[in-house]
Parts: sequence; C-alpha cells; structure tokens
Amino acid sequence: MDLLQLCQWRYATRKMDASKVVPREKVDRILEAARLAPTSSGLQPFEIIVITNAEIRAKIKPIAWNQAQVVDCSHLLVFAAWDTYTEARINMVFDMTNKERGLTIEGWEKYRNLLLGKYVPRSAEENFQHAARQAYIALSFAMIAAANEQVDCTPMEGFDSAALDTLLDLPARGLKSVLMLPLGYRDADNDWLVKLKKARIPRNQFISEIE
Repeated sequence: MDLLQLCQWRYATRKMDASKVVPREKVDRILEAARLAPTSSGLQPFEIIVITNAEIRAKIKPIAWNQAQVVDCSHLLVFAAWDTYTEARINMVFDMTNKERGLTIEGWEKYRNLLLGKYVPRSAEENFQHAARQAYIALSFAMIAAANEQVDCTPMEGFDSAALDTLLDLPARGLKSVLMLPLGYRDADNDWLVKLKKARIPRNQFISEIE
C-alpha cells in the first residue's frame, strides 16, 4: 500500500486480539521511526517505555479508563516527556551531537547558549508542556510506521497520568507520562469500528490555500 492507502487502512483499534504477538523486528522498526522523528531544536525531550509485562499492564488498565487495549495489545508504548529542561539535559544533547558529527560548529554552540538562556529559566510546567508536544510528533511517526508494518494501534490520552507516573516510578527519572500507544492486531470479528467508513471533514472545509 502507498502512504494514503495506509492512512485509510489504519484506525484507532477498539478491540485487539490478545492471542497475537507483534514480532519484535516490527516493534523495533516502529520504535526506530519514533526515535528518528523531528523535535524542536533536536532535543528529543521524552522517552518511550515499552511494556509487555502482563501484571503491570493489568495495573494500568483501571487507571486508563478500563480500556481493554492496554491488556489485549502485544506491546504497550508509554511516551513520557522530560519534566523540565535543565542545563545538564540540554548540554547532553548538544555534546552527543558534537560527538556524533565529529566536529564543533560555532553557530551550533551559539544556539546551545541561546537555548540555555531561554529554556532553563522558564517554569517547569512551561518546559514540560513544550516537551510533551514533541512526544506527539514521535507518536505520529510511530503510528504511520505501525501501519506500514500492518500493525494496529490506538493513541491514548485517556488515563490518569499522575497514577501512571507513580506506578512506573517516572518522577525518579525526571519524566511525566503524556501518551500511550498499544500495538497489536485487530480482532475484526469483535471490533464494532473496523467496518465503519472513515469519516473526516471534507478537504474544502479543512484546507485553505493562500496564493
């Protein structure tokens, strides 16, 4: 399928087949697509936690509005953003980039100092909200990659993030949960949504052009 066919094929799967496991190589390609997603200033201010442990997912289900995909999926991805930007975190990314490229560019170092002066003094909440928006970009890459692998997924914001953070001990890592993405395979015989026509706002109402 081409890109638009993949977009037509995928949907927010409501019922997953708990007996089917996504091959690790497919999961790895989906995760790599998310890792390669663009982020503001290339900071990648979030992490992805992959949960296959059944006991932990059973504990997550009630704090995720009892959505069955949490336990029926093959792999549960949790996108967790940095709780704030710090001098150490920003320097870590810039130092890593310099090492990977094998050189130091004057303009890049000026940009490092610009971000240090702009981000570090801001409130933790403002920084977290900015970091969280970067996780959404990676989520979209993961979803398209999943469709390319013929793997179903369901983007989720419907969960108690504070409770999930506590369960996964994210505060100790300087992280706060933002999104979850169950990966698996649709149970086509029992998912009421699978056969319904995809409904989207018409193009002429959704897109305008300025020439």
